[in-house]
Amino acid sequence: MSRIPDRQSDFADLAFRQQGIELDPILQIISDFLDRHDQLIEQVRQDLQRGLKNPNTGREGLTPSQVLRSLMLRRIKNWEYRELRERIADGYTLRQFTDFYSQPVPKHDAFHRAFNRLTPQTLETINQLIIRAAVEMGLEDGSKLRVDTTCVDTNIHHPPDSRLLWDSMRVLTRLGDRLVEKVGPPAFPHHTRAARRRMQAIERMSAQERQEQQVPKYRELLRITEEVVQNARQLLQRTEDAYGLNLKEDMAIRGVRQEIEHYCQLADKVLNQTRRRVLQGETVPASEKIYSIFEPHTDMIKRGKVNKPVEFGHKVFLAESEQGLITDYEILEGNPNDQEHVAPSLERHQELFGHAPKWYGADRGFASPENEHACRQAGVAVISIPQCGGQKTPERAAHEKSASFKKGQRFRAGIEGRISVLFRGRGMKRCLDRGRERFELLVAAAVLANNLLRIATLLQEDQRGGRHTPNISS
Repeated sequence: MSRIPDRQSDFADLAFRQQGIELDPILQIISDFLDRHDQLIEQVRQDLQRGLKNPNTGREGLTPSQVLRSLMLRRIKNWEYRELRERIADGYTLRQFTDFYSQPVPKHDAFHRAFNRLTPQTLETINQLIIRAAVEMGLEDGSKLRVDTTCVDTNIHHPPDSRLLWDSMRVLTRLGDRLVEKVGPPAFPHHTRAARRRMQAIERMSAQERQEQQVPKYRELLRITEEVVQNARQLLQRTEDAYGLNLKEDMAIRGVRQEIEHYCQLADKVLNQTRRRVLQGETVPASEKIYSIFEPHTDMIKRGKVNKPVEFGHKVFLAESEQGLITDYEILEGNPNDQEHVAPSLERHQELFGHAPKWYGADRGFASPENEHACRQAGVAVISIPQCGGQKTPERAAHEKSASFKKGQRFRAGIEGRISVLFRGRGMKRCLDRGRERFELLVAAAVLANNLLRIATLLQEDQRGGRHTPNISS
């Protein structure tokens, strides 16, 4: 993606307009909103031009407007890349929304490459600009805030140590074969059949069999994996001065060598944690464990859910306003206590709106005397956070039975529905893309799509109600 042109209308576009073909009302309001806020498109333009020596030369690519609009359409409809491309190509209204009109729609991988050039920081900045625009339009005043945390899964299988050892061994074997094809013999030794048999034997063991047979099988699987890692490092040493016939082959060899080194380091971590846990009987802290060699950034999350006691992904903090706008979100490291997020969320809310919320609702996981004090110090009038455990004093029991507290809890429950919409409607339940940055981009895009839809819905309600519609150009 080198040259990013500005779209120009042609006669085909004028013909379609004369036929009166119109967008869905919600998408039309979102389109008008984006048209009137050029600073949002400019943020995307900076990402697309990042790293290019001369953005004005070379093959034409997707425009910043097309990238942002297509990304929002994908998250709004929760489509995969191929379906996104097919839907845009087949329908003029979606061509109009995504700013393609009568232009050719590129293949699905062009959308993938364009979206991957965006950064989570850019989408976060765009989201803040949208929230400020909603405030200027009078759609949101920040008087109420409800918060909660949830877990967004990474795309991994359940990570027993036997499966992690098998993954490490087979990936290093595959990469070793690939490097041997480029630099020549001798062949990379194969132990996939022996490793697979031992991995499957461990996974099929009953609880009683594990007590008697697990350790010997793990010793064998550890020995095989260690041998494969050693062979991979020997191959790296042997090919340290290897070169291809041209620059392209040199880069390919260098890339495979970097991958082998990367997975060797991850395999060392898997070997270490397996020895400590299985052979030495040690309880390995969650912060020191690795749960996937493909998504090493994955955290293990325990939230006390009966139907899902353990989740693998990242904990995400969300703060929602009264009008359904996600005013604040944060992807957390590890599995921190919910109590840690009240004071920082109040500070960020004050930076965004210039004042603290009058209502603050959260579940009992956020409760602590320090958080109650922080809310009072900030000027929160109604603090609706139930006490977490312990005997309630008569004063506390009376407070939680008050009308304002109960109303605050009914307001707080609305964020559960918002999380459900983000999961089911915006595709935020599980990240299918690789890497921490792509994970953050998914969350940011889902939040951004939610906020654009909420603003469009609020504007549509104003129009239907006959009330004065705020000037969306402000």
